[in-house]
Amino acid sequence: MQNKRLDLQRPRPTGGSVVSFQPGVDLKTQQSILADLAGSNIRSYVPRSGHFPDEASDMAAVILEHMNIGFISEHLGLSENSNIRSKLKDDDRVRSVRPEFYFFALDTFQDDDDKTWGVDAVGAWTSSFTGAGIKVAILDTGLDLQHPDYQGRTIISESFVRGQSVQDGQGHGTHCAGTAVGGTVTGNGFRYGVASEADLYVAKVLGDNGSGRERDILTGMAWAIEQGCEVISMSLGAAVREGETFIPEYEDLARMALDNGCLIIAAAGNESSRAFGFIAPVGSPANAPSIMAVAAVDQALAVAEFSSGGINPDGGEVDIAGPGVGVFSSTPTPQLYATLSGTSMACPHVAGAAALWAQSDPNLRGRALWDRLVQTAQPLNDSVRDIGAGLVQVPGPLS
Repeated sequence: MQNKRLDLQRPRPTGGSVVSFQPGVDLKTQQSILADLAGSNIRSYVPRSGHFPDEASDMAAVILEHMNIGFISEHLGLSENSNIRSKLKDDDRVRSVRPEFYFFALDTFQDDDDKTWGVDAVGAWTSSFTGAGIKVAILDTGLDLQHPDYQGRTIISESFVRGQSVQDGQGHGTHCAGTAVGGTVTGNGFRYGVASEADLYVAKVLGDNGSGRERDILTGMAWAIEQGCEVISMSLGAAVREGETFIPEYEDLARMALDNGCLIIAAAGNESSRAFGFIAPVGSPANAPSIMAVAAVDQALAVAEFSSGGINPDGGEVDIAGPGVGVFSSTPTPQLYATLSGTSMACPHVAGAAALWAQSDPNLRGRALWDRLVQTAQPLNDSVRDIGAGLVQVPGPLS
């Protein structure tokens, strides 16, 4: 029953393939390997330079430079891609090859409870820090660039979704950005963001329908790392089954991020039904060991009914918790604001808290920032399996 449920929630295959090469295999060799199988039209992409080139139907593959990751186009067809994957598995220069899947903005749940209780619960109301000077990347459905609360802010944006601008046509990304780094409701100063003066980096990796290809997500991650972001927030993912391990490409990029002073934070997932005794494992990519997995708690500081738990080992644990029920934040015009629930809402609370800690001490970067968040979390009554180290907290007022 549980496996059947999770199978229904697993992402759909795009028809393309993800190829990871062994360390030391240079770009020219990577291109040659793919060209021999997929055709001669191979393009390279450097995250710093912008989004993927226009994907014409005749493009066979893209190489993500410096990351040892390649993508074979879905335009080649399922059977042809399957045949290519079979041949690549026999090449000792290839570490792994697998089908590419769509990932999704995690489901949210409408709620009309208190609006800014989460900002208060993590201590942001009384903190002396605002996130000023810290780069926070939100990888999601984009941002409403016309929203009045973001006018005058430092915003660097890039869309990795073919044919779509950064403008948020779904709403999920604008809500998550508001919780992490949003300011106040224009005109009345009603604050709902944790790190209200952080620099906002927006990578649109999910389309206006709420789904996105792995190549777009991985590329957005690489872009944010190369932009020098200290914090990356990812309220997206896909369900996994009990006993299923993490995807190595996400772990590789997360380790690279930590080595470069960047912490990646991701939502644990909303697949549990705790009222019926079902606790789902932490989803992907939050289950990668070097990505901080965030559970959701409600206003009573109890684990949320839907929040996924630390069922699987090897990175499948919950690391920390954030407010994730009845969270008030920004949404695209004309609505402007909404109150939502989900680990998607908990994740940006932790990202905002990370920005405040990063501002408080220039030595708190990468792994050191991870350790500080865990060490200062508020212990709660639920088990480590459900809420990790506890409720995230921010640095307090300066004495």
